Parts: sequence; C-alpha cells; structure tokens
Amino acid sequence: MQLKPINQQVVVVVGASSGIGRETALRFAKGGAKVVVAARSQSGLESLIKEITEFGGDAIAVVADVQHFEQIKAIADKAVDYYGRLDTWVQVSAIGLFATFDNTTPEEFKHVIDVSLMGQVYGAMAALPHLKREGRGALIHVSSMEGTRSLPYQSAYSSAKHGVDGFIDAMRLELIDDKWPISVTSIKPAVINTPFWNNGLTKLGVKPSGVPPYYDPRLVANAILHAAEHPTRELLVGDVAKILDILHRISPQLTDTLLLLVGFQFQRSSGEPKSPDDPNNFYQPVPEHDRVDGDYSHLVIPSISDFIEQNPPLQWGAIAAGTFLAFLAAQAVRRT
Repeated sequence: MQLKPINQQVVVVVGASSGIGRETALRFAKGGAKVVVAARSQSGLESLIKEITEFGGDAIAVVADVQHFEQIKAIADKAVDYYGRLDTWVQVSAIGLFATFDNTTPEEFKHVIDVSLMGQVYGAMAALPHLKREGRGALIHVSSMEGTRSLPYQSAYSSAKHGVDGFIDAMRLELIDDKWPISVTSIKPAVINTPFWNNGLTKLGVKPSGVPPYYDPRLVANAILHAAEHPTRELLVGDVAKILDILHRISPQLTDTLLLLVGFQFQRSSGEPKSPDDPNNFYQPVPEHDRVDGDYSHLVIPSISDFIEQNPPLQWGAIAAGTFLAFLAAQAVRRT
C-alpha cells in the first residue's frame, strides 16, 4: 500500500475549528495539500480559512454537524466536486461530558455517542466510496487512550472512543480482505492541551481538567500527517499514552488502583467554578474557543517517545542501544 505525498493530496479534516483539528488543517495546508475543513463553528472555519490563505494555502470550508449523515456526506461530495477527488479523510470531532454516570441523563449520554462515535462512523461511510473510486487513500480517526482505558467522570466519552476503535478494527479487516489499498489508522492521544477542557459540559462544579501531564496538540498533528503518508494501524501520542497502554495490558487492576489515586482529584484540579449553564460546546460551538491551544500550557511537557519516533536516526540508535544492553545482560548471565 502506497499513499501519495502530502503535497499531492486532497485532505478533509472534520472537527477543524479548534484544537487538534485546527492545527492538523494548518499543517496539511502548509505541506501543500488541498484542504477541506469542516466543523459546526462558522466563525472558526472563517478564521481558519483566512489563516490558511494568508500563507498561500489552498482550502475551502463546509459548515456541518457530524450528528447528521447527510451533512457529513455533503463534506465529501464538496471535496470531490471542488478538487476532483479525495485522498485522506481525518475525523477529529468530539464533545466532552464530565459527570458521574448516575448524574448523566440518557439524552446526554446519547448525544455524546451521536457526535463522538456516530460522527466518526458517518465520516468513514461518506469517505469510503470516494477513496475506493480513487483506488487508494487513508482514513485517519482520532480516538483516545480512553478507547483502551476508561476514565471516571467520562463514561459516555470513553464508551464512544471504545466504539470508534471497535468499528474501525472491523472495517480495516474487511478492506484488507477485499484487497482495497486504503489505510485505516487510529490515533490515540494522551491528555492534550486543547480547548476540549473549556468546551466540555461539566457537572463537577468546576472547570474540568485532564490528568496531567499535558502534551502539545502539535504532536498529534505530527502523528496524523505521518499516517497520511505512511500506512499505520495505530499511533499512541504522548509517553503517558504508551505507558498506560502497557500497564493496562499487564494489569487492569493495577491501572484501577492508579486511577483511583489520580483520576478523580486531577479532573477537578482547576479549582475554577463552572456550572452546566456556563458556556460549553455540548450543543452549539463557542466561538472564543476557536483556537489550537487550551488553558494548560504551563503543564505541557515534551514526549520523549514521540521525539524518537519522529527522528529515525534516534529511533535506530535507541534500538541499537537496547540490543547492545540485552547482549551485555545475556553475557553476564552466561558468566554466572
């Protein structure tokens, strides 16, 4: 399977008005791709298009609500009508609800599923016919480490992310069996400093926060652009994402113990009062949050594993060093 270079691609980014989606759209445009950006926020899309055109990029915008298949299908159709084809589809859109399960209404839970899971399903359904017509391409779905390990106060969001990984794993196998050269990637970030924490509907009494450390949204954009050129099954972003993945595989009970220690208090650690009636994007966009970075830049740290992965010489060096240390350990064991 071989994907086109970014500067030869037509790329759709759904959920592009803020956070990871906005940075991803900017990066694709700077790399020479023709970009179709979509979101509910018209003001966010307008400012994004303005930013892209100012540095000479090529982009158009489509206002759409991902709860509705026909609106997502219109994004794909517009991309093909305007640019003639579709090469990469990136689905980022999601909403957050911070509440205990027994303080969540059926309507609220369903709404998170409709946006954060069904929006991803509809995106793949809309994009696949065009990718098949082109004969190759990439579907890139931004999931979360919560697709592997659920967090307290986020039962609906965790359920949606588990569902995302479930449907794309099945879809990927079907595409492989039918011999379609279409790459399907799940991007699983750790806690990322985006306006997600500003936008979430909260019933915790305070503005929600992630369990630190936070990572830069540009790391996730790096992973998405990598997957657009290099077929990749799954990319975990942030050292903590990789550690949590390993820990959960080894011992779910130990992960439970860790989350009991940090998962509750840190999601309330902002200390900033916020009620369910305060501005949030649960049902409508919040224009002042149409930006890449969130409010927790002071808690952002670098990710060593991502730095190594994005620098092949360092990656090979790390492998060589690990192999050499394993050899020394084996020799020491033999001598004893």
